[in-house]
Amino acid sequence: MKTGLKIATIGGGSSYTPEIIEGFINKKLSGELPIKDIYLVDIKEGKEKLDIVGNLAKRMVKKAGADINIHLTLDRREALKDADFVTTQFRVGLMEARIRDEKIPLAYDLIGQETTGAGGFAKAQRTIPVILDICKDMEELCPEAWLINFTNPSGIITEAVLKYTKIKVIGLCNVPIGMVSMVAELYGVSSDRIYIEFGGLNHLVWGRKIYKDGIDVTKEVIDMIKDGKAFSMKNIPNTQWGGELLDALGVLPCPYHRYYYLTQEMLKECKEQAEKEGTRGEVVRKLEKDLFQLYKDPDLAIKPPQLAKRGGAHYSEAAVNLINSIYNDKKDIQYVNVRNDGTILDLPENVAIECNCVIDKNGAHPIHIGHMETSIRGLLQIVKAYEELTVEAGVKGDYKAALKALTIHPLVKDASVAKKVLDDIIRENIEYLPQYK
Repeated sequence: MKTGLKIATIGGGSSYTPEIIEGFINKKLSGELPIKDIYLVDIKEGKEKLDIVGNLAKRMVKKAGADINIHLTLDRREALKDADFVTTQFRVGLMEARIRDEKIPLAYDLIGQETTGAGGFAKAQRTIPVILDICKDMEELCPEAWLINFTNPSGIITEAVLKYTKIKVIGLCNVPIGMVSMVAELYGVSSDRIYIEFGGLNHLVWGRKIYKDGIDVTKEVIDMIKDGKAFSMKNIPNTQWGGELLDALGVLPCPYHRYYYLTQEMLKECKEQAEKEGTRGEVVRKLEKDLFQLYKDPDLAIKPPQLAKRGGAHYSEAAVNLINSIYNDKKDIQYVNVRNDGTILDLPENVAIECNCVIDKNGAHPIHIGHMETSIRGLLQIVKAYEELTVEAGVKGDYKAALKALTIHPLVKDASVAKKVLDDIIRENIEYLPQYK
């Protein structure tokens, strides 16, 4: 193992960056990760934010006494050259594009959400050309580096990399680790005493079995949530599930399942929020403005607690733990997005899934699942078919694949509406969609 790791973070001007810097500082100080250089890279339009957040990162490193060099650059190739790990947390089209992703579907009485349904489709179409471009640079400049992708929709972006590049990639999401934390909170215990067997897709993952101290408490947890205990995330309304549904499922749905199982209630909630305080993207834009004001303070040298309101809790924990386990060959279990390879027998081999994996120096090794429960299988297969078509459309600019993807998605599922939404998405995003030109 070489000493002195180089890490490149693409989308370094993100408001999340202090989170991951804090995680890297902790691992450096504990002696687990010999990080020498962190390159925070962004695009020209993100330069102001990169400077603000980058200077905060430098202050954090200095205050902690961690011997890490922080580099700020707009030159992606410089950042990637000889990198050991590359993390991605970028948003093509910035926050304005997210707000459009939420508003276009709402205009057709559909849920507008940034990672699922029509909004998630739009984000994927903008992101796929960029991630493939990054991978092309990586193949030339750091072919042995690991790509840790946190850019949403994480499962779809990871699948595009798996299918169309030679890069070693693992996709990450804060939902599974968040669910473990939420169950730990229900019991008032630390997260390391909770273990959940996950299976599914990114933002469509089910907790099939829940263990506390090695004892199966699945039914007990479901009963607690039935009784109204909060079980959601900052960016998703905490609509109550309904006891009959949870009993019938017999497994723990992730917070995003509300969009599929409680579609009408969630649509009503989305519309009300959009009218009252703006879409989630508009709320986040304001939150981010306040955060960057905070980040400018020359006396601030830690991750501010206000960042927790942003909705990305546990992100750095997941990313830093993953890098740590690969580098140190830990062979521990984490929840990530990987190639299926027969793990879930109801899905094709070459697609991305989200599940429990053993992490070592060779990457993520999924723990076999077999067939999924009947109640899960139908939704799982149709959303995966949508994702496969979305990847195809995103890579090739294939209008027919795009139309098929939206038509079968459970949150759209009407060909005439799908066509209108698709045409709006392409028209409003054309500057970010070279594949459709």
